[in-house]
Amino acid sequence: MKTILFVEDEPTLQKTLSLALEQEGYTVKNALDGEIGLNLAKEIKPDLILLDLILPKMDGFEVLDELKKDDSTKSIPVIVLTNLESSQDIEKALVLGANTYLVKANYDLKEVIDKVKENIK
Repeated sequence: MKTILFVEDEPTLQKTLSLALEQEGYTVKNALDGEIGLNLAKEIKPDLILLDLILPKMDGFEVLDELKKDDSTKSIPVIVLTNLESSQDIEKALVLGANTYLVKANYDLKEVIDKVKENIK
């Protein structure tokens, strides 16, 4: 079974999307801040990471940068799922190594799950 790490500080979204992913057969681990997310990624080596950018303690850009610098986590696909829509934010995330960039307001649950399926190894 594939494991997804979902780093999101909004509990309602985290719970809703986690349940939807579990119904698709994935194991989901959750982190409410960037620091916990980074530590969990290094510990469990998930098959994919869903990452918000606006997070307490350590923002998603920092998490992404650290993940891609570490040999043990750099090959894990990362989908950024955020409310930040500026072209600078999108470009920065992609340059740092994100596989896909999704703006929360523009995607429903099914579309997010489809993107997970496209990116998971």
